[in-house]
Amino acid sequence: MEKLYYGYYKSPIGILRIVVDESSLVALDFNEEKKKQSDEHSYIKEVKNQLDEYFKGTRELFDLNIKINGTDFQNKVWNELTKIPYGETISYKEMATRIGNDKACRAVGNANNKNKISIVIPCHRVVGSNKKLVGYAGGLEKKEWLINHENKVTNE
Repeated sequence: MEKLYYGYYKSPIGILRIVVDESSLVALDFNEEKKKQSDEHSYIKEVKNQLDEYFKGTRELFDLNIKINGTDFQNKVWNELTKIPYGETISYKEMATRIGNDKACRAVGNANNKNKISIVIPCHRVVGSNKKLVGYAGGLEKKEWLINHENKVTNE
């Protein structure tokens, strides 16, 4: 098993826990408090730099190696999430259609819920068919903030 390194990033919407191995981001999630932290690994520094740029509004695409383990279906959904343009949202139904299964709306929602790399794999860009905010592991207020942040940057 590969060694994992932990770091924390104080974002405008809360503390993010960063988990990397030697060369890839393996988790990025919201934490209420800092727990254990490894010595600052060079890849943690890279993730923090790109998060800084994202939150300042100067980065729309992340350029990070990611390593995420899921089922074939989850991997398909997560891959498709990365194709949603910055500042745009789509519905769960549209996401299901994009992956070739119109009836998989709930399964798409479940895959989004299992996404371990928040923000970088932008599950916050998926909304209800009526454009209402539904489902986000970090909380709906964080989802709303991220969507508004991206909309503000693209409309400047």
